[in-house]
Amino acid sequence: MSASVADTRSGLISFQGEPGAYSHQACAQARPGMEVLPCGTFEEVVESVRDGRADLGMLAVENSTYGRVADVHSLLPNSGLHIIDETFVRVHVNLLGVKGARVADVREAHGHVVILPQCAGFLREHNIRGVISSDNAKAAREAAEANDPSHAALASELAAEIYGLDVLARHIEDHANNTTRFLVMSRAPDHRRRAEKMVTTFTFQVRNIPAALYKALGGFATNGVNMTKLESYMVGGHFTATAFYADVEGHPEDPALARALEELSYFTTELNILGVYPASGERR
Repeated sequence: MSASVADTRSGLISFQGEPGAYSHQACAQARPGMEVLPCGTFEEVVESVRDGRADLGMLAVENSTYGRVADVHSLLPNSGLHIIDETFVRVHVNLLGVKGARVADVREAHGHVVILPQCAGFLREHNIRGVISSDNAKAAREAAEANDPSHAALASELAAEIYGLDVLARHIEDHANNTTRFLVMSRAPDHRRRAEKMVTTFTFQVRNIPAALYKALGGFATNGVNMTKLESYMVGGHFTATAFYADVEGHPEDPALARALEELSYFTTELNILGVYPASGERR
């Protein structure tokens, strides 16, 4: 992959949600020079990059409070796309209402299923009912359209600006370190060593032999490779077919990681490197 493609700072980047979503904020943070393309679903984000409508895609993969974003890890291996970057967005949850509304006026707050648990304490304290919406920015837009002081949204300050809402309460998340990790996806891989600290992400399926996972992971321990993430997910809806998603520190050409990956290959039926990319400052 050429440097001009890998280092895209102009063009179009797609994200899941409506304008003002936290994924929109991630795009503005990671690729400030790019125009954005809102998409209704994660699958649409992937398809927009595959068919060339967008140059890059932004996908949320996990939140420090809620955990991993459902379905994304199983979507990535078959997406045909490659991870070229990561970014972490500090998720400040805000209660947004129509002009002149007060927190005491709010009876229900609409937000994505992922965001509701992140501010459950505030909602209980103020006797506000959380209502699931397909997207936080959509919730903000619909709150503006409803023009009802009892109807609020849980969203970003960017959404408040876009839809002309007041911020009734700022930073109402239960945990001060509430952060979402996003991955930047591209049609072409970029495995260049372009930072001192790199991350390699891959998926694998182990052979059907006793202690296969234990043996497969042994090479990372013996070679001193730090594995920062290991998660399992079902393949094809079968309980007996399990694949694993992993992040490790290092570049595949590093001698230690190269040896660990070679050893891993002995105990797997499938090994797929999804991306090699610079570690975000959040990791350092």
